[in-house]
Amino acid sequence: MAFIAFLALSLLLNGALGELVCEQLPVDICSYSIATSGKRCLLENYATKDGGVKYQCKTSEVVVGIVLNEWIEIDECITACGLSRNTVGISSDSLLQPQFLTKLCSKSCSQACPNIVDLYSNLALAEGVYLPNLCASPRRAMYQTRSNGDAAPAPVYIGALSPEYAMPGADDVACAPTYF
Repeated sequence: MAFIAFLALSLLLNGALGELVCEQLPVDICSYSIATSGKRCLLENYATKDGGVKYQCKTSEVVVGIVLNEWIEIDECITACGLSRNTVGISSDSLLQPQFLTKLCSKSCSQACPNIVDLYSNLALAEGVYLPNLCASPRRAMYQTRSNGDAAPAPVYIGALSPEYAMPGADDVACAPTYF
């Protein structure tokens, strides 16, 4: 009986509260949010007739790779991952910035912010790079990607081949999240 009451209340609340629709979100929480549909919200800007700029939240065609529907990213993750709520659009350009990568690969981001890690993992893959490899060796991963314009094979971690070839302190280098 309690389960039926819970189910009925859940359905009632879902109908009363509605779905999370990107176009209905305020611009200050749009970036890094996920709609009920599982698609990412993105902040877009457009010019006004008077020469100003207006912002609006839109639903992108990018579907989230993990189940995080109706997700609004918390401020702690935005800060820990080195992001800004004023980010317009979705781009992999920030993966080329060492300061950003340091924050994205930090434990406070990579292990606590699955939405952001999912987004940037997919952006990295679109560039032919596996995010944990990028975190472990940014120069090498980006060089391999750019060397021929094709997706580069993942670099081999020397310590995985044989313990005698392991580099001292290599375990401290990787920042791969545990949920990959």
